[in-house]
Amino acid sequence: MGSYYLLIILISLASMWVSNTLKRKFKTYSKLQLRNGMSGKEIAEQMLTDHGIRDVQVISVRGSLTDHYNPQKKTVNLSESVYHERNAAAAAVAAHECGHAVQHAQSYQWLQLRSSLVPVVGVASNLSMIVIIAGLVLMQVIPFGFEIAAAGVGLFAMGTLFSFVTLPVEYDASNRALEWLQRKNMISREELAGAEDALKWAARTYVVAALSSLATLAYFAFQVFGGRRN
Repeated sequence: MGSYYLLIILISLASMWVSNTLKRKFKTYSKLQLRNGMSGKEIAEQMLTDHGIRDVQVISVRGSLTDHYNPQKKTVNLSESVYHERNAAAAAVAAHECGHAVQHAQSYQWLQLRSSLVPVVGVASNLSMIVIIAGLVLMQVIPFGFEIAAAGVGLFAMGTLFSFVTLPVEYDASNRALEWLQRKNMISREELAGAEDALKWAARTYVVAALSSLATLAYFAFQVFGGRRN
């Protein structure tokens, strides 16, 4: 098990490094003011219009890093700083979230798959750890404790699957955002380079999260199935 703990430590360190680098990058590109003077809200609205999307509203939400697209309400939700600011970081985030709206409008298959998993993952994530731990305890005293623990591993696996399905969705949204920003000459080359760098590091947070989830799944699978063999 020593190798597992080493892996978890390495992934945790990678997560901290990516997170800190992302914050530093966004702080840097938040100082790179757009020459066109457009706010994140205006960037988002223009991208939606250019893709013929007229039933999605761009709104401001409280908090930091709270930006997201809501397919049920059809809203592009931008944090206050992104909504109002006029810099490369705000342009990158606004265009990225609109990338999800474009995916939705064009029935992008990976987004559809992720959306179909949301209800299941919502339940699974809340129950998986409880079921796994209960099963591991019950394995020592009752015959069907293994089945309970195995069910918990299955629930956790749904969350891991969701984290990996999220990767192509996020990378594709960033690619759509950058392609549109460049094709429409919305920002200068320097601003585009900053937006691309910011989105690249944002995407890496999802990669680290997926690897962390996979490592945790492997650990619990070993505890459950390895414990039964022992």
